[in-house]
This record gives sequence, C-alpha cells and structure tokens, in this order.
Amino acid sequence: MNRAELEELKKVDVRTVDISALENIEEIEIDHSLSVMERWMDFAEKIKNPFCFICNGMVVKISYSEAKESLEKKLIQLCMSMEG
Repeated sequence: MNRAELEELKKVDVRTVDISALENIEEIEIDHSLSVMERWMDFAEKIKNPFCFICNGMVVKISYSEAKESLEKKLIQLCMSMEG
C-alpha cells in the first residue's frame, strides 16, 4: 500500500461507504512473531482500510492528528477541564 492509496482510503465517507466492503477489526489476527513493521504491513493487508472498518457491529472511521501532543496529554487536559 503506497502513500497515494492511503490518501484515497482516508477519504472514505462513513455515511456512504459500502459496509460489505469493510473488514471487522475483531476478526483480524495479529502475528506477534513478526517485527513491528511486518506486523503493520500484515495488519494493513488484512484490514484493507486502516481508516475505516467495523468494530462491534459499528462502522468506525479514524483519523490521525498532526499535533505534537500525545493522546495521554490530551486526555489529561480533558479530564482537568471537566473537574470544574
């Protein structure tokens, strides 16, 4: 899967996607004997679209932020803002 193909996969609209074309992430088996890069390539091949898939019967679309802050730091900020 090259960069252009990944960019096209990112554009999938969850409102119009053909659900029958999506993979169920719960059925994807990870071969832990592979290196990190090999696991990623194996996963990407099996999931077909790492940005849109089915999980627990629901269509899921994910995206990645260009932000430099980690998810952990963002979650801490969210929790602190909710403390009031």
